[in-house]
Amino acid sequence: MSDYDFRFECGSDGIAVLTLDRPDTLNSLTFAVYGQLERLFRDLDDDESVKVVVLTGHGRGFCSGGSVDEIIGPLLESDLDATLAFTRMTGAVVRNMLRCSKPIVAAVNGIAAGAGAVLALASDLRIVAEDAKFAFLFSKVGLTGADMGAAWLLPKIIGTGRAMETLMLGDKITAAEAHRIGLANRVVDGDQVLTEAMEVARRLAHGPGLAHAMTKKMVWNEWPMDLDAAIEQEAQAQALLLRAHDHREFYNAWMEKRDPRFLGR
Repeated sequence: MSDYDFRFECGSDGIAVLTLDRPDTLNSLTFAVYGQLERLFRDLDDDESVKVVVLTGHGRGFCSGGSVDEIIGPLLESDLDATLAFTRMTGAVVRNMLRCSKPIVAAVNGIAAGAGAVLALASDLRIVAEDAKFAFLFSKVGLTGADMGAAWLLPKIIGTGRAMETLMLGDKITAAEAHRIGLANRVVDGDQVLTEAMEVARRLAHGPGLAHAMTKKMVWNEWPMDLDAAIEQEAQAQALLLRAHDHREFYNAWMEKRDPRFLGR
């Protein structure tokens, strides 16, 4: 689509593929790309044609993070207000990904470094090529490892001890290690990573969209809650879905011995 500096294509099956498309720089991010990602993930809730998003990179890399030439250099010459506006925008990308009701599947086809690692982290599922690597390398360039929500997200996925080591040392994480610690959901041959991600996306797209959206919302909403609050929130959410179309469709299909036709409502 001409409005973006990346490719965003949605098929008739409701699966949208977002391909970062700066292969000569391993799909590094620019000010414009950050802003476009922020707006896209904010607006996806209102796009009924999209049921699932697959996020990947063109070429050898998933995303190498912010462009040294196009972001870091100019930021060093900017004032504090402009720098803060930028860091708030990058964080808004992650916030909008987490708040987006549509499942996001990252197909990590190569290096995911810096902000690229956080984009994969903020996706709901990560399908990783066996030769891919993650690198939360902020500390290696003299920045805090707590960037774009990484210090909030990473401990929830791999545990506080591993997250502290990862964010402080910035060492590369192989695909096998990512799978072992829970950062990768699946590891596949490099030429199969997008195929596998699309297959997972198809399962999600053909499933009960409202149930997926509510599950994602509950997972993130319940982190700061105590047990009683979490159980009450789940009770209210489940009561609503027990009365929704998709659950009734499951019941009707069960009684009629056919596959359910979920509509996401």
